[in-house]
Amino acid sequence: MSRLEECFNVQDFVAAARSRLPAPLFHYMEGGAEDELTLRANSGAFARYDLVPHYLHDIRKVDMRRTVFGCPLEWPLLLSPTGLTRVFHPAGELAVAEEAARAGIGYCLSTMATTSIEAVSQRCTGPKIYQLYLLNDDGLNLHMIDRCKAAGFDAICLTVDTIVAGNRERDLRHGLTVPPRLNSKNFWSFAQRPRWCLDYLAGGGFSLPNVPTPDGGDLGTLAAFFAAKMEQNITWARIERLMKHWGKPFVIKGLQSIANARDAVAAGVSGIIVSNHGGRQLDGTAATVDLIADIVDAVGDQLEVVLDGGVRRGSHIVKALAMGARACMVGRPYLYGLAGFGQPGVQRVLSLLRQETARTLALLGCANLDEISRQHITVAGKLPQFLTATAQPDASHTLLRSVK
Repeated sequence: MSRLEECFNVQDFVAAARSRLPAPLFHYMEGGAEDELTLRANSGAFARYDLVPHYLHDIRKVDMRRTVFGCPLEWPLLLSPTGLTRVFHPAGELAVAEEAARAGIGYCLSTMATTSIEAVSQRCTGPKIYQLYLLNDDGLNLHMIDRCKAAGFDAICLTVDTIVAGNRERDLRHGLTVPPRLNSKNFWSFAQRPRWCLDYLAGGGFSLPNVPTPDGGDLGTLAAFFAAKMEQNITWARIERLMKHWGKPFVIKGLQSIANARDAVAAGVSGIIVSNHGGRQLDGTAATVDLIADIVDAVGDQLEVVLDGGVRRGSHIVKALAMGARACMVGRPYLYGLAGFGQPGVQRVLSLLRQETARTLALLGCANLDEISRQHITVAGKLPQFLTATAQPDASHTLLRSVK
């Protein structure tokens, strides 16, 4: 396992997380749905776009500040909601929320978090967003929203792409249970990670304090709970009622079509997060970076559009900004840092991403976020202009033809 100071990019932290976590938990973090086509596409698609620098600008100071969903950020990043975070490290959501505040970015707490709304509010001094899974009991939904009001959260983010559970075959293959439990498929995986086992036992396990859950709760039981409780008929009228009850910025996460984005404008939401749930729900959907520009063009300045999915470099953030995204979200990158090194790992992941983002902007010739635009991006592998220009007849050939 690498030392913390030997990790220089997100991929280095992947190796650290793999070396510490039992295989079922690493693959739960790393995996996607079915053939994982969308999972791979999310990151790979960024390579389809090249950056185009414009030099001879004053970049002695790069200002990355931006307000997103009513939250003032020091740089345009939000931390995605991730469930069951304490299975990766006992420090869990509190460590992540504290480092988000330290980095000057926003933190999004999951409905399926292992830390309560109130505990995060007490420890996190930065912008806080609550990610709401809509249950088929509005009493429970409104109760969660009221808890967020009392705890001083800044925005609600309603996730709409989990109306049924995705088919995550890696979890079945590796014998994942929630909470972690030994079985014939995973015994040796846990036996090979004694440090994780000791940390988990010392931490006393975990609960899901923001929603009622079945006692015990292996993966099958948890899935059964969601099948019984998850709302499968989310309507815009229902969303509008929730927005009115909340009264602060209200965001929809999981939209991937221009039509849905226009519906969001009509409903009056504050913003949308273009997301395919990290490739964990419907496999075969497009990479989010391939969707963002068309959606931005469709909604104009009527709402804020954030990209979620596949971001592993600061240059990825900048490419999304050039396409018109207001900001980006990341989930797995900070989980890699947390799993490998605890809270210091989260801090270093965020520090590296911030440095990469600022460096990329400077090398493009942009001193602030308002200067980044589509002139700074082009399709990778695009033919040079001299090869694509309309061919002009050679003057000498024209003269010879006229003489003949």
